[in-house]
Amino acid sequence: MFAGEDGAQLQCCVTVEQLNTSGQATRRQVIRKASVILGRNEFQEIILRVHDGKVPQSYLLKEFKLFTKFARDGKCTVKLLPENIQVLISNCPPDQLSLFLKTLSIKHQAWQSSKPLSDREKLKAGLPRSFEAISPLQQKDIQKVNELRSKAAPKGLADRTNNMTAARPGQQVKRSRSDTNFSPVKTNPSKKPILSLPSRKLNKEQAAVLSAVLSGKNVFFTGSAGTGKSFLLKRIMGSLPPKSTFATASTGVAACHIGGTTLHNFAGIGSGSAPLEQCIELAQRPGVLQHWTTCRHLIIDEISMVEAQFFDKLESVARSVRRSTEPFGGIQLIVCGDFLQLPPVSKGKEKASFCFQARSWRKVIQVNMELREVRRQTDQSFISLLQAVRVGRVTEEVTARLLKSAYHHIERDGILATRLCTHKDDVELTNENKLQQLPGSVRVFEALDSDPALVKTIDAHSPVNRVIQLKVGAQVMLTKNLDVARGLVNGARGVVVGFESGKHGLPRVRFLCGVTEVMKPERWVFKSGGGIHLSRQQLPLKLAWAISIHKSQGMTLDCVEISLARVFESGQAYVALSRARSLEGLRVMDFDPRVVRADPDVLLFYRKLRKERLLMQASMDDFVGHNKENSW
Repeated sequence: MFAGEDGAQLQCCVTVEQLNTSGQATRRQVIRKASVILGRNEFQEIILRVHDGKVPQSYLLKEFKLFTKFARDGKCTVKLLPENIQVLISNCPPDQLSLFLKTLSIKHQAWQSSKPLSDREKLKAGLPRSFEAISPLQQKDIQKVNELRSKAAPKGLADRTNNMTAARPGQQVKRSRSDTNFSPVKTNPSKKPILSLPSRKLNKEQAAVLSAVLSGKNVFFTGSAGTGKSFLLKRIMGSLPPKSTFATASTGVAACHIGGTTLHNFAGIGSGSAPLEQCIELAQRPGVLQHWTTCRHLIIDEISMVEAQFFDKLESVARSVRRSTEPFGGIQLIVCGDFLQLPPVSKGKEKASFCFQARSWRKVIQVNMELREVRRQTDQSFISLLQAVRVGRVTEEVTARLLKSAYHHIERDGILATRLCTHKDDVELTNENKLQQLPGSVRVFEALDSDPALVKTIDAHSPVNRVIQLKVGAQVMLTKNLDVARGLVNGARGVVVGFESGKHGLPRVRFLCGVTEVMKPERWVFKSGGGIHLSRQQLPLKLAWAISIHKSQGMTLDCVEISLARVFESGQAYVALSRARSLEGLRVMDFDPRVVRADPDVLLFYRKLRKERLLMQASMDDFVGHNKENSW
């Protein structure tokens, strides 16, 4: 098992504070590399053990409070109430921490219901002292707690006061939402969520990649559209310590998908076209240098759009500013993307070189892996058609099926097909015209940006506009995963059917998946230069009569119409076609087999990779080892 995968153990930084009656720390101990273990003593009580490698400290978890607001950043606090001690956990891989907190919460609630022993009963028992790590969460634990919660639900307010003497884990201290210009819609606080085990497991290929990353290797993983690259990337980020992990991507929108920044922002060397000495100077500016020196794990998504010269420049800068002769200055690289999708943007007339053509590529990348299990589409014949288009092979059968799709009727329930365009200007014009043609008055929704002065930077990263204009009948698309189980995913299509009453008048949207939902504002957070966190709060919607191929990356579209007449790059036709969930939900206008092109250099690169696959398969099996079943 990977470290912390059973939910009972963490590797992180811990600060233990003894507090006085007014809540100030009178004694503080900082352990930079600590093991935190959940266990049980001889009386089956839950113990939190903090180990610094020499002497373990144990704390009885009877009455405590949990502060979990920053758990996604790898931080939380456990406050032991009678002892007035707080244990501050930081720099913990977020997924480990999330499972740890869930395990603690569920096991503690189950233990509370089982009538703990009194001090007198403990003395009479005379058991020898013991400590055993807590068992992993199982379905029976979750069922028990869900039953307890459903019994407690009618108590309503009394249940949720959570008085200090029997404080339940899971209490969260949250900031008020006064910083929003939308009225927050409160859910019923007495309703406890139904708990469940993490649903989506990694498949064998994805687990192998994660193992390779956790073993410290520099990894490039690839795969066709819909093989779960972004999903895996998020799992990798959740498995690494936040302080030393930097998530980047070649474009702002791709960076926003993974909650990171652009590679150019991280590097701080502008376009990288300046001479190396100048780039090194730029990288040594105060805010930028801190990135380079604290980074131990660098994630780069959508690598296909990163130019070879820029990659080589980064590699040299890394060695110089980190004063290290190791490739990339000793930073672990986790690189992801599909070179058969969008290529790097050419500057001038010269064709841009792919990243794998960089001089330093082979020196830096130690493990190449390919994900082959397609998850976006389920129809095997459509998957085969897409794979043929991906490598630029258009048979008569593929041509016939795509020409036939021009007659598909894919409109349903007032939801029209989204038109995928190769040029951004076509998109804006189409959406504006279609909105104007609708009857009725327009409703305007303005975003709340964390720094209005940096609106250009926020625009470059954000998947939603600063101003959204809507009418009843407007064709819209969801820009965030809200509820995957109900089909409310990034790219889900819908139509505005009305607006709520009241001054904010939030839109009601009927989606193709059958759900009608009131759209509330969501927040996107991204990092800009110098490590500043920027955010935009806005409705998770965009107009969807048309969308550009570039902006559709990472999306799954239910009903899509594509005009491929103006395709101008290798891989562009494939990116467009592979957005569709099914052939039935796809309409291709004016299909011409000549627009389907795959770059010969890329095809050669992938052929070489496949030749090495026999070796790679052996290494994959080594990495997976005894991890046959990934139980995250």
